[in-house]
Amino acid sequence: MVNGAYLDNAATTKVKPPQVIEAVAEAMTSFGNSGRDAGKNALSADRAIYDARERIARLFNCTNPKQVVFTSNSTEALNCAIRGVFKAGDHVISSMMEHNAVLRPLNDMEECGVEHTLIGTDEKGRLLYEDIEKNIKENTRGMVFTHASNLTGNSNDLERLGDIAKRHGLIFIVDASQTAALLPIDMQRMNIDVVCFTGHKGLYGPQGTGGMAVREGLYIKPLKSGGTGILSYLRTQPEEMPTHLECGTMNGHGIAGLDAALKWLEETGPENIHKKEMALFRRFYEGIKDIKSIKFYGDLDTDDRAAVMALNIADYDSAEVSDELESVYGISTRPGAHCAPMMHTALGTVDQGAVRFSFSYFNTEEEVDYAVDAIRRMTEGVR
Repeated sequence: MVNGAYLDNAATTKVKPPQVIEAVAEAMTSFGNSGRDAGKNALSADRAIYDARERIARLFNCTNPKQVVFTSNSTEALNCAIRGVFKAGDHVISSMMEHNAVLRPLNDMEECGVEHTLIGTDEKGRLLYEDIEKNIKENTRGMVFTHASNLTGNSNDLERLGDIAKRHGLIFIVDASQTAALLPIDMQRMNIDVVCFTGHKGLYGPQGTGGMAVREGLYIKPLKSGGTGILSYLRTQPEEMPTHLECGTMNGHGIAGLDAALKWLEETGPENIHKKEMALFRRFYEGIKDIKSIKFYGDLDTDDRAAVMALNIADYDSAEVSDELESVYGISTRPGAHCAPMMHTALGTVDQGAVRFSFSYFNTEEEVDYAVDAIRRMTEGVR
């Protein structure tokens, strides 16, 4: 019998494949420090980390595993890419759909003389592609776009965006926090220069893991510098990738778990995982779409999206709704602003926020039906 449900998987997937937990536990008892010596324990860490690089490179069709850099999450990766690529006098194009992991670095860089323009959305929160080229200027150097909104789940057409970037000679950086492994990302076909990802969401890996895949030939100024285990007498950070953008002890234990998650993804099939997540999303939507007091946000007519649904019940504060879902029904959701202030501005939900439901491969139909029943109970008599 279901008596609760974790439906906040866009924040972090709670249930991981068993082999992820096993890999972390094994690494905790056997790993030395990767790249710091030639002993068997350090080599075990080396092998797991390089294996994960190869899997990420295959996932995104990155030409060289050495171009895969590991960070603590996608926020760090985005900061590394944005702060390391753009400089004073540059103009960057982004969108109202972005997470603060993109918006705040861009805002910070205004102090360094970097301009940016945010492309708007329509009433369903879909990107206005036609406005991008209208905003390209002589000093426009790049574009930074999310693959899918963490609020509405709406996805952007990376091939179309990559084509715009290629025609205008722009650097194209993608935030794949909500879509890595769930929606196709091909760096070569989509003309992507940098893909930033996190390990703990759709990749089903541990928290504290993430990174970026970087096109060969693109120079990124390091966000940090320090010990690398090689070229210790060099006064500056080595130029060779991935060392150029990695320093200090790696999160070998976490990356071992990420590697196990990536292997599970390859075996299960990303398309099968996304199909199941969207089936649960559809089941939930079909169960509540006729409730008149509910307002939905985003384009719900397509499955080319993340399995994320934002809604509000009448004029109730989203935090109150989410709190009742948790305290009465044991259902975890995410209320409020979701670190996406401009998207809420575009949707007119700044004051109310929104309640976000997000689905995982490991959720069940029974949990979805339980959530539908909870929403129906909560909205009885609400107009």
